[in-house]
Amino acid sequence: MQLMKRFATPVLMAALMVAPVAVTAEVQRQITVVGEGVVTATPDMATINLGVRHRNKDPEQAMQQTATASQDIVARLKSLGIAAKDLQTSTLSLQQLESYGSGNKRRIDGYEAANTLTVRIRDLDSLGPVLSAVLQDGANYFGGLSFALQDSKAAQDAARQAAVKDALAKAALYAGAAGVELGDVLSISEARDHAVPMMRMEMAMATDMAVEPGELSLNQQVTLVIALK
Repeated sequence: MQLMKRFATPVLMAALMVAPVAVTAEVQRQITVVGEGVVTATPDMATINLGVRHRNKDPEQAMQQTATASQDIVARLKSLGIAAKDLQTSTLSLQQLESYGSGNKRRIDGYEAANTLTVRIRDLDSLGPVLSAVLQDGANYFGGLSFALQDSKAAQDAARQAAVKDALAKAALYAGAAGVELGDVLSISEARDHAVPMMRMEMAMATDMAVEPGELSLNQQVTLVIALK
């Protein structure tokens, strides 16, 4: 019995070594297209960046002047209906002011203190009066304004749907031109959406600032991978 086992094993190994191996590799044909959806919407919220800057020979005086004006501005904003959650200090700084005289000698000219706020305004009708009021209360720095939607989900979803329709239309066009048929959608991926402001804005040093919000354009891109029959 042991002798038979010795001969049986090598024969079996040889049979396995010479047995043909069948490998079937099927490459699936597919097409990749990018679709874009654009939806416009009227903004209902503004974000402004404003603040106070004061210079003084004494750093403590510079900080004190800035702090006093900042407190007045915050109080005025709250009295105009701006909620505490929509007020945020974005910058608080003290900078030494220097210059160079004869002989390239450095000279300290004073100090500049700055305190800036980021303010969300949810009632756009009050935007002009708010800007005028804070100017009267001592705001001497304005860092910009942007418009947005308080709830952008519906507009973003509409842009996503439009992007998918656009991608499917492109895929059908390409498939028809190539003489092939579309199969199932294999994957869908989206790029980050973004809102692009399309607006006119006028600002005048008058009783109320004249500001026009215009429209926001929300863009969405999707990439579809579709099988070909």
